[in-house]
Amino acid sequence: MLRFSLLTLLVLLGSGLTLRVTSHEESGEWSCESNSEIQVLADFAPGVITLDGHADDWKDIDGFDFSLLPALDPHEDHEYKDGKMTVKAVHDGNDVFFLLQVDGDYAYTKGDNSKCPSVALMFQIGDDATYHNMGGCKEPRDSCTNKTCKGHEVDIMHFSIGNAIPGRLYGGNPIDNKDGNGGDRFGHLVDVYAWNPHCRYLDGMGPSGNDSSAQNDWKGAWWHSSFTVHSGFVEDDSPFSTGGQKGTYYFEFSRPLRTMDRLQQDVQFTIGGSSKMSVALWYPVDGNPWSGSGHYTINCDWVSFDIASGGSKLTKSSKSSSSWDAASAFSLLFSVAALCVAIFVAYQVSRPKNIPFTPMENL
Repeated sequence: MLRFSLLTLLVLLGSGLTLRVTSHEESGEWSCESNSEIQVLADFAPGVITLDGHADDWKDIDGFDFSLLPALDPHEDHEYKDGKMTVKAVHDGNDVFFLLQVDGDYAYTKGDNSKCPSVALMFQIGDDATYHNMGGCKEPRDSCTNKTCKGHEVDIMHFSIGNAIPGRLYGGNPIDNKDGNGGDRFGHLVDVYAWNPHCRYLDGMGPSGNDSSAQNDWKGAWWHSSFTVHSGFVEDDSPFSTGGQKGTYYFEFSRPLRTMDRLQQDVQFTIGGSSKMSVALWYPVDGNPWSGSGHYTINCDWVSFDIASGGSKLTKSSKSSSSWDAASAFSLLFSVAALCVAIFVAYQVSRPKNIPFTPMENL
């Protein structure tokens, strides 16, 4: 399956150092039996989601369930043992929001990302970018460039939680964005682009040099249902819960629909449009550190990601408003008519009656 491993560490204190990628070897000829009908739909839901890692505000949002199979050996016998991943998405007309929900015993080792769960989102940018081989450019590491791999760009958000406090916000921040790259020195929620598994870089960085116009456009947080504190954690509270407790992990993310990218390193979303995406999970099974290629994915090919238009709701609201206006106008007209009738009747009743006087002798 896909060689969709991501960097375990891309930036060391903003130094801009990229990590060499270990080659991923597939066990045999590539094959994929993908369900082309599966999708993730982001409905229009303004003012609903707070980005804090909690799932309470997602309860009325429909989710899409996916089996998690190993990326390099997608056999059902090796499916992620704790169940399926639920993916939810909404947008508010400016930003798009994602929730990844997956059951798993609590595992957290401060400072060691490979002993903590990790997740990634990947999106197609270039028209020729394939899910398999993370963009599918045939060029090796020493010759892949934005010219030799043009059209094979993919956009990746990767969140490793080894230094991230639950419920706190990570991702794009003024310090790293000032340096003009997609790094996150605080919580390792990074913004990456790639042409293949061996040619991956932080936004703004690459084989031809760095471009200071880039930034990390993602923000996110994580949580686990075993936590008993809801007022907020600090670093000294680590490891935040007891290891091995049953529960559910929640990973919550947001990003603007459109970014300021001019380097072909970010996917651009369109309301009413469709994109292609995938989701990956790394988990320290039985307490063993995960490796870069030892991850699970939701499908062996791209999954359609559709962003619903709010037009239908606006139209419905407009029709409702028009109906209300018509009813109000009729009611007002009826009230005015009734008032006129009442005034006329009152006038007739109160008007002086001029009855001529007839003397008794004339009777």
